Amino acid sequence: MGEINHVIPLLTPYRMGKFNISHRIVLAPLYRARAYNNVPQPHAILYYSQRATKGGLLISEATSISPSSKYPNSPGIWSREQIEAWKPIVDAVHAKGGIFFCQIVHVGRVSEEDGEAPISSTNKPLKSGNGMQPRALQTDEVPSIINDFRIAARNAMEAGFDGIEIHGAHGFLIDQFLKDQVNDRRDKYGGSLENRCRFALEVVEAVVEEIGADRVGMRLSPFSDYNECIDSNPQELGLYMAKSLNKHGVVYLHMVEPRWNISGENVESPYTLEPMKKAFDGTFIVAGGYDREEGNKAVAENKTNLVAYGRLFLANPDLPKRFEVDAPLNMYNRDTFYTHDPIVGYTDYPYLETTT
Repeated sequence: MGEINHVIPLLTPYRMGKFNISHRIVLAPLYRARAYNNVPQPHAILYYSQRATKGGLLISEATSISPSSKYPNSPGIWSREQIEAWKPIVDAVHAKGGIFFCQIVHVGRVSEEDGEAPISSTNKPLKSGNGMQPRALQTDEVPSIINDFRIAARNAMEAGFDGIEIHGAHGFLIDQFLKDQVNDRRDKYGGSLENRCRFALEVVEAVVEEIGADRVGMRLSPFSDYNECIDSNPQELGLYMAKSLNKHGVVYLHMVEPRWNISGENVESPYTLEPMKKAFDGTFIVAGGYDREEGNKAVAENKTNLVAYGRLFLANPDLPKRFEVDAPLNMYNRDTFYTHDPIVGYTDYPYLETTT
């Protein structure tokens, strides 16, 4: 308490490529399960605009690049209907001065049943979860998936987004190629670290070519075991990707803390993200269980440039304001994270009384 605004590190301005960011508090990409038939709905207009601030960076929920990537009640950006549905959501964020990146994804072997085997780097199914038998992509099929990422990025630009974040984390398709405990391929996309990273970097190259490196970020979680995606040397994987992304000039690298656990509780880890921060030339964003104090400390100590907040931002639409005045925070309700109600647990978290 008693801090003056300008000495709160999270509330200092920052230049991310060509974007003037007014504070370091980023809305993390959050699966909310409020889309219907893979089309974002009008209630998302209020949800995202509630969390928008002038010069604040928002990252959308994971948005699928093609009909072969289906996650329950999540949006896509492959069709005309989806592009048009995103436009008013993006417009509402821009009306409040916000900067909005669309996170694009193919979920790979965790895709919903739609009559066909989900595609992956491997034929190995998840031990838990959907129990479906995935199909390993043939080498000559990979370019068409890369092209789906390219088209999705172009579609996001048409919808008005300021940029896109390539989702290479949390056990979805790109992560299924990156991690050596999943990727068992014998072609140029499997085996060595360089080969396992090839698919991810070819996606990056295609998207950068399509919309420009200054509009492209990437999210990675080398230390995570989410969706049974594990690597035997996550530090080496993270460092290789950070250095490789420099060659493509992407504007940011968004990494999930080693301590992050899907349960929502942080765990002990011998690793940190600091080597990746030092290796990467652009803007570095961290995510994973940060509170106000930890976020301020990470920025003050130059361990990151920006901090992505998920559950706290979900429950506190005015999170930057609350951090500014060190106000109490609304507690999130985990039971309503992924319900389909367009209001409850979505747009009904209260603001501070002093805000309008």
